[in-house]
Amino acid sequence: MEKWNSRVAVGFPEFGNRIKCFAFDWLGRVFAADLDRSEDEQPGVVMFEPGSGEALEIPCSVSVFHTKELIEFTDAALAENFYKQWLASDGDAPGYGQCIGYKLPLFLGGADKIGNLEVSDIDVYWHLFGQLIREARRLPPGTFLAIES
Repeated sequence: MEKWNSRVAVGFPEFGNRIKCFAFDWLGRVFAADLDRSEDEQPGVVMFEPGSGEALEIPCSVSVFHTKELIEFTDAALAENFYKQWLASDGDAPGYGQCIGYKLPLFLGGADKIGNLEVSDIDVYWHLFGQLIREARRLPPGTFLAIES
């Protein structure tokens, strides 16, 4: 857990010591308890998306996330339909230490399409994208990054 907390904090330093990571999904997104936000008197859930460079607050506690959100809102929580599209395109299911990551991150102009995905080592993916997220945030507001893919 501490390794993941530190890894996520590279790209999302504002969360620093306030998160406790508990899971990751096939896209390499990391789910964590946000100790600074309460939902029903329990820590709320935050999802860190390395491909988009966003941290999204999920309006529920960790227990409700497991017992309701993942069951009733599977596609919203885990991008289930996108995963089915990936598999239907002859994409391989990721192994435990892998994820299906973006070749070119969305926050640098990459497309949110199957053709922009590849199997990645999840540790390497987070190491690289965490640094890219951090550096992209240092750019002046309104900076446009034109990157050819």
